[in-house]
Amino acid sequence: MCLAVPGKLLDTQGDDLERSGRVSFGGIIKVVSLACTPEAQPGDYVLVHVGVAIAVVDAQEAEETFRYLRAMGDLEGLEPEPAAPAAPP
Repeated sequence: MCLAVPGKLLDTQGDDLERSGRVSFGGIIKVVSLACTPEAQPGDYVLVHVGVAIAVVDAQEAEETFRYLRAMGDLEGLEPEPAAPAAPP
């Protein structure tokens, strides 16, 4: 199954086909290509599939989708690792 995940665009660098940006997925930050979304600006929510932002989406829609994906357990790899237990003294 193909899955695109919404995230918040934090910043951008580069131009045209070399344009990329840091995207936050609930606190996990990944660098993605913005070549297909030249209109995306920091603060926008983008839909990301295999490392490429494929669309700019509404913030409310992005949050709702992220909630559904979390509830279904489909965010593997985008959730923070649980903290390791502290070593005994």
